Amino acid sequence: MQSPNTADSYLDRELVKQLPGFTSHYLTVNGLQLHYVMGGQGKPLVLLPGWPQNWWSYHKLMPLLADRYQVMVVELRGMGGSDKPMMGYSKKEMAGDVAALLDELGIERTHIAGHDIGAAVAFSFAAHFPQKTDKLVLLDTPHPDENLYRLPMLPTGAGIHPWWVAFNQVQHLPEQLLEGRFHLVQGWLFDQLLVDKTAITDFDRQVYAQAYGSQDAIRASNGWYQTFPQDIEAIKGQRIESPTLGLAGPAGYQMLSYALPPYIDQLEIKEVGGSGHFVAEERPLETSRFILDFLG
Repeated sequence: MQSPNTADSYLDRELVKQLPGFTSHYLTVNGLQLHYVMGGQGKPLVLLPGWPQNWWSYHKLMPLLADRYQVMVVELRGMGGSDKPMMGYSKKEMAGDVAALLDELGIERTHIAGHDIGAAVAFSFAAHFPQKTDKLVLLDTPHPDENLYRLPMLPTGAGIHPWWVAFNQVQHLPEQLLEGRFHLVQGWLFDQLLVDKTAITDFDRQVYAQAYGSQDAIRASNGWYQTFPQDIEAIKGQRIESPTLGLAGPAGYQMLSYALPPYIDQLEIKEVGGSGHFVAEERPLETSRFILDFLG
């Protein structure tokens, strides 16, 4: 049951109260403070959120996984309650943050899953820290590679035109334009990329609006995109040895089927029917079932 819509309702300390058995934590690694939410019991399972959301994007999925796994949702550098430094937003560096966090917590190996930008970081984690990775789950998004250079400048009529990938490359201007207005971008994205428009509620949207309302938050999240050229170079020649599951709605399924096989040795790709980009919120039961079956 969601809290009444007061200013405090959208704070992490209030949000986590809606998930019995989960608690909110902060830990400093690599010179910055990371925020994470943890609950459940069993083998560790790290969940990484994506743009333009925060840890709350997994709130439907977390209780479904917590009976069998110790679930830890980590907010990446630049996201939500985590610090927002001026640099360090390559996916390899952010994967290093996750690895350092696990070291501090005494966790030697983990399953890891990510959505959107979080999927790119999870991929990088598996590529650069294979000794720490058991199984990898990618939700509707591959790692940046040279295919990004082929994105059209103009809409082609085939699917949604990803204009934000270019817009987020611009330095300094987006945060000036969008401070206090970022909810307009989020609302457009949710309405375009959801099949079930009600899956992300007005309350959820306000949570995400609060998380991205400041100039620092917008600047930092754009930093995730501005490192794409570095990320593209970092992926060249990489192979993922860990068993990997790709999960996506029908449109994303086609993209993952094309983008993932060149990099992954042990790959399964499953389609989440009736879903758009935000599979964990649109189809949490189906998504959790696919993940639990895959992790075994």
